Amino acid sequence: GYIVTNNHVIRGAKPDGIKVTLNDKREFTAKIIGQDSLTDIAVIKIEAKDLPTAYLGTADDIKIGQWVIAVGNPLGLRSTITAGIVSAVGRGGMGLNRDPFGIENYIQTDAAINPGNSGGGLFTLDGTLIGINTAIASGTGFYAGYGFAIPVDIVRTVALDLINYGKVNRAYIGVTIRAVDETDAKGAGLPK
Repeated sequence: GYIVTNNHVIRGAKPDGIKVTLNDKREFTAKIIGQDSLTDIAVIKIEAKDLPTAYLGTADDIKIGQWVIAVGNPLGLRSTITAGIVSAVGRGGMGLNRDPFGIENYIQTDAAINPGNSGGGLFTLDGTLIGINTAIASGTGFYAGYGFAIPVDIVRTVALDLINYGKVNRAYIGVTIRAVDETDAKGAGLPK
Protein backbone atom coordinates (compact mmCIF):
# COMPACT_ATOMS: atom_id res chain seq x y z
CA GLY A 1 0.00 0.00 0.00
CA TYR A 2 2.55 2.65 -1.01
CA ILE A 3 1.07 6.09 -1.63
CA VAL A 4 2.92 8.97 -3.24
CA THR A 5 2.01 12.49 -2.13
CA ASN A 6 3.70 15.84 -1.66
CA ASN A 7 6.22 16.40 1.09
CA HIS A 8 4.49 19.66 2.01
CA VAL A 9 1.24 17.72 2.59
CA ILE A 10 2.74 15.54 5.35
CA ARG A 11 5.53 17.83 6.59
CA GLY A 12 5.42 17.98 10.38
CA ALA A 13 3.12 14.98 10.76
CA LYS A 14 3.76 12.52 13.55
CA PRO A 15 5.12 9.18 12.25
CA ASP A 16 1.76 7.49 12.88
CA GLY A 17 -0.42 10.59 12.61
CA ILE A 18 -1.50 10.40 8.96
CA LYS A 19 -5.00 9.16 8.19
CA VAL A 20 -5.82 7.88 4.70
CA THR A 21 -9.44 7.55 3.57
CA LEU A 22 -10.10 5.69 0.33
CA ASN A 23 -13.03 6.31 -2.02
CA ASP A 24 -14.74 3.19 -0.63
CA LYS A 25 -14.65 4.89 2.81
CA ARG A 26 -12.04 2.53 4.31
CA GLU A 27 -9.71 4.41 6.67
CA PHE A 28 -6.11 3.57 7.51
CA THR A 29 -3.26 4.99 9.53
CA ALA A 30 -0.25 5.53 7.29
CA LYS A 31 3.42 5.16 8.08
CA ILE A 32 5.90 7.65 6.62
CA ILE A 33 8.37 5.80 4.38
CA GLY A 34 10.37 8.81 3.25
CA GLN A 35 10.29 12.50 2.40
CA ASP A 36 12.23 14.59 -0.10
CA SER A 37 11.99 18.35 0.23
CA LEU A 38 14.04 19.03 -2.93
CA THR A 39 11.35 17.54 -5.17
CA ASP A 40 8.42 17.92 -2.74
CA ILE A 41 7.72 14.17 -2.93
CA ALA A 42 6.86 11.90 -0.01
CA VAL A 43 5.90 8.23 0.24
CA ILE A 44 3.60 6.84 2.89
CA LYS A 45 2.36 3.27 3.34
CA ILE A 46 -0.83 1.65 4.55
CA GLU A 47 -1.39 -2.03 5.34
CA ALA A 48 -4.39 -3.07 3.25
CA LYS A 49 -5.61 -5.48 0.59
CA ASP A 50 -7.39 -4.90 -2.70
CA LEU A 51 -5.99 -1.44 -3.24
CA PRO A 52 -6.44 0.36 -6.56
CA THR A 53 -3.24 1.18 -8.40
CA ALA A 54 -2.32 3.87 -10.89
CA TYR A 55 -0.69 3.13 -14.22
CA LEU A 56 2.48 5.24 -14.33
CA GLY A 57 3.27 6.84 -17.66
CA THR A 58 6.55 8.38 -18.80
CA ALA A 59 7.67 11.82 -19.91
CA ASP A 60 6.92 10.62 -23.46
CA ASP A 61 3.22 10.53 -22.49
CA ILE A 62 3.22 14.30 -21.79
CA LYS A 63 2.38 16.49 -24.79
CA ILE A 64 1.73 20.23 -24.83
CA GLY A 65 -1.91 20.81 -25.70
CA GLN A 66 -3.15 17.39 -24.60
CA TRP A 67 -6.16 17.15 -22.33
CA VAL A 68 -5.50 16.11 -18.72
CA ILE A 69 -7.47 15.73 -15.51
CA ALA A 70 -6.33 16.84 -12.06
CA VAL A 71 -7.59 14.77 -9.13
CA GLY A 72 -7.66 15.87 -5.52
CA ASN A 73 -9.65 17.19 -2.60
CA PRO A 74 -9.56 20.96 -3.17
CA LEU A 75 -11.02 23.27 -0.55
CA GLY A 76 -12.28 20.28 1.45
CA LEU A 77 -14.32 18.85 -1.44
CA ARG A 78 -13.73 15.08 -1.64
CA SER A 79 -12.76 13.34 -4.86
CA THR A 80 -12.81 16.28 -7.24
CA ILE A 81 -11.73 16.07 -10.87
CA THR A 82 -11.01 19.07 -13.09
CA ALA A 83 -9.98 19.10 -16.74
CA GLY A 84 -7.63 21.23 -18.76
CA ILE A 85 -4.66 21.00 -21.07
CA VAL A 86 -0.93 20.72 -20.62
CA SER A 87 0.20 24.32 -21.13
CA ALA A 88 3.96 23.75 -20.85
CA VAL A 89 6.56 21.22 -19.72
CA GLY A 90 9.91 21.78 -18.05
CA ARG A 91 8.61 24.85 -16.22
CA GLY A 92 11.07 25.97 -13.55
CA GLY A 93 12.87 28.87 -11.95
CA MET A 94 9.70 30.20 -10.32
CA GLY A 95 10.79 29.79 -6.72
CA LEU A 96 7.88 27.50 -5.85
CA ASN A 97 10.31 25.17 -4.07
CA ARG A 98 12.01 27.53 -1.64
CA ASP A 99 15.04 25.30 -1.05
CA PRO A 100 18.09 26.70 -2.89
CA PHE A 101 18.76 23.19 -4.23
CA GLY A 102 15.07 22.54 -4.96
CA ILE A 103 14.24 20.85 -8.23
CA GLU A 104 11.70 22.69 -10.35
CA ASN A 105 10.77 20.92 -13.58
CA TYR A 106 6.99 21.10 -13.67
CA ILE A 107 4.18 20.22 -15.99
CA GLN A 108 2.05 23.38 -16.30
CA THR A 109 -1.69 22.89 -16.73
CA ASP A 110 -4.77 25.06 -16.81
CA ALA A 111 -6.82 22.33 -15.08
CA ALA A 112 -8.07 23.98 -11.90
CA ILE A 113 -5.72 23.16 -9.01
CA ASN A 114 -6.47 24.66 -5.60
CA PRO A 115 -5.31 24.08 -2.02
CA GLY A 116 -6.16 20.43 -1.36
CA ASN A 117 -5.20 19.19 -4.83
CA SER A 118 -1.60 18.77 -3.66
CA GLY A 119 -0.52 15.16 -3.72
CA GLY A 120 -3.29 14.23 -6.15
CA GLY A 121 -2.63 12.89 -9.61
CA LEU A 122 -2.49 14.55 -12.99
CA PHE A 123 -3.77 11.99 -15.50
CA THR A 124 -4.19 11.67 -19.24
CA LEU A 125 -7.75 11.04 -20.39
CA ASP A 126 -7.01 7.31 -20.65
CA GLY A 127 -6.08 7.18 -16.94
CA THR A 128 -2.28 7.25 -17.21
CA LEU A 129 -0.61 9.07 -14.30
CA ILE A 130 1.76 11.70 -15.71
CA GLY A 131 2.34 13.87 -12.65
CA ILE A 132 1.63 14.73 -9.02
CA ASN A 133 -0.13 18.06 -8.45
CA THR A 134 2.04 20.28 -6.29
CA ALA A 135 1.60 24.04 -6.72
CA ILE A 136 -0.32 26.93 -8.17
CA ALA A 137 0.76 30.34 -9.41
CA SER A 138 -1.67 32.79 -7.89
CA GLY A 139 -1.73 36.17 -6.23
CA THR A 140 -4.65 35.11 -4.04
CA GLY A 141 -3.70 31.53 -3.09
CA PHE A 142 -6.52 30.13 -5.23
CA TYR A 143 -6.80 29.04 -8.86
CA ALA A 144 -5.79 31.77 -11.30
CA GLY A 145 -5.24 29.66 -14.39
CA TYR A 146 -1.87 28.05 -13.70
CA GLY A 147 -1.26 24.80 -11.87
CA PHE A 148 1.89 22.71 -11.67
CA ALA A 149 2.58 19.00 -11.34
CA ILE A 150 5.79 17.07 -10.79
CA PRO A 151 6.44 14.87 -13.86
CA VAL A 152 5.99 11.13 -13.36
CA ASP A 153 9.61 10.30 -14.24
CA ILE A 154 10.83 12.38 -11.28
CA VAL A 155 8.06 10.93 -9.09
CA ARG A 156 9.02 7.35 -9.99
CA THR A 157 12.76 7.85 -9.36
CA VAL A 158 12.28 9.65 -6.05
CA ALA A 159 9.57 7.26 -4.81
CA LEU A 160 11.68 4.18 -5.56
CA ASP A 161 14.68 5.69 -3.71
CA LEU A 162 12.47 6.55 -0.73
CA ILE A 163 10.99 3.03 -0.67
CA ASN A 164 14.33 1.25 -1.12
CA TYR A 165 16.66 3.49 0.92
CA GLY A 166 14.46 5.86 2.98
CA LYS A 167 16.16 8.81 1.26
CA VAL A 168 17.03 10.01 -2.22
CA ASN A 169 20.55 9.25 -3.37
CA ARG A 170 22.03 12.23 -5.21
CA ALA A 171 25.45 13.22 -6.39
CA TYR A 172 26.62 16.82 -6.00
CA ILE A 173 29.38 18.34 -8.09
CA GLY A 174 29.55 21.80 -6.53
CA VAL A 175 28.28 23.66 -9.60
CA THR A 176 25.39 26.09 -9.68
CA ILE A 177 23.57 26.73 -12.93
CA ARG A 178 21.86 30.02 -13.68
CA ALA A 179 20.67 31.95 -16.70
CA VAL A 180 23.19 34.15 -18.50
CA ASP A 181 22.19 37.80 -18.30
CA GLU A 182 23.35 40.65 -20.55
CA THR A 183 26.30 41.56 -18.29
CA ASP A 184 27.53 37.93 -18.24
CA ALA A 185 27.21 37.69 -22.02
CA LYS A 186 29.19 40.89 -22.60
CA GLY A 187 31.89 39.84 -20.13
CA ALA A 188 32.31 36.46 -21.84
CA GLY A 189 32.22 37.97 -25.33
CA LEU A 190 29.04 36.10 -26.25
CA PRO A 191 26.68 37.33 -28.97
CA LYS A 192 23.42 38.90 -27.83
